[in-house]
Amino acid sequence: MSRRSRYNDYGGWPAYVPVAQRRANAKREVDKLRKKGEEIRPVEIEGRTIARSFWGKGWCTHLESFGDYSNRLPRGRTYVRNGSVCHLGIAKGKAEAVVSGSKLYRVAVEITPLKKAKWATLKQRCTGKIGSLIELLQGKLSEEIMGTVTDRVDGLFPLPGEITYRCNCPDWADMCKHIAAVMYGIGARLDQQPELLFLLRGVDHEELISTAAATEAITGSRSSRRGRRTLSGKSLESVFGVELDDTVEAAPIAAPKRQTKKRAAKPAKATMKAPKPRVKKKAPFKPTARSIAALRRRLGLSKAAFGRVVGVSATTVTTWERAVGTIRPQARGLTGLTRLHNQSG
Repeated sequence: MSRRSRYNDYGGWPAYVPVAQRRANAKREVDKLRKKGEEIRPVEIEGRTIARSFWGKGWCTHLESFGDYSNRLPRGRTYVRNGSVCHLGIAKGKAEAVVSGSKLYRVAVEITPLKKAKWATLKQRCTGKIGSLIELLQGKLSEEIMGTVTDRVDGLFPLPGEITYRCNCPDWADMCKHIAAVMYGIGARLDQQPELLFLLRGVDHEELISTAAATEAITGSRSSRRGRRTLSGKSLESVFGVELDDTVEAAPIAAPKRQTKKRAAKPAKATMKAPKPRVKKKAPFKPTARSIAALRRRLGLSKAAFGRVVGVSATTVTTWERAVGTIRPQARGLTGLTRLHNQSG
């Protein structure tokens, strides 16, 4: 296709198409893709804030810190906010998207895997300093670890030279507004599924939770000087799949004093034992679509992260949350749900 054939009869850009009409056209085209069997996952933004979590904000802030990107990315903010990113799929080292413009455009973003030496350094710096998978995915990290993983050069986020992208729109700019919208869309998606950042970089996020860290979290032997948190017993049972012995050694009972016999002593009255305080037990967890979804949202976990902690797949979590009536999970899933329920307070 020649360059001129991409433009209208006046030699300029295609005629402006109102947003409402673009959305209607996009919906028709997306419905066609669904009928062909493509899985469509749109990026939906509530309000004007694109990213709210530690990982989502970290991604957007990191990209905006580079001069070239800071000038080009703003073109995509309006697009991602108004729902123009009709689909965003993220896999190992790449993201593929469908963006609505004057028509639907295909965007592909490829990210170079994190270098083994850099990943090894990150793991070394994080050893023993992240207590659990939940803390990692929720971004509840110490300032030291936050600084390590978000370091502009040596952190987890990619450098501009490690990102390549393309779009089939007629805009010949190095980064068109459709690509910019997708870059922000990735940040928004990390709010829901922070583990996707590690997938993009080709590394396993669970490697940051070392055996040493798990042991320290279980025994509570961390140094208070480092300002790290210790998980509660219920959290540990949930995350590491162990049951902790929470029995407390009873204090020795003092031997009763001997009573000296007195003349005409009256028999001692039986003392009544004080009633033991009732411990209010937490109601057992009743697995329903609503209760499972509420539990997951209360913990602030994506379906993938929630499933990983419970011991099931993200697909199973989705099936549970779409079910009608009481759910009967298998023993492993029910055990994981019960532990998280008891942990959540």
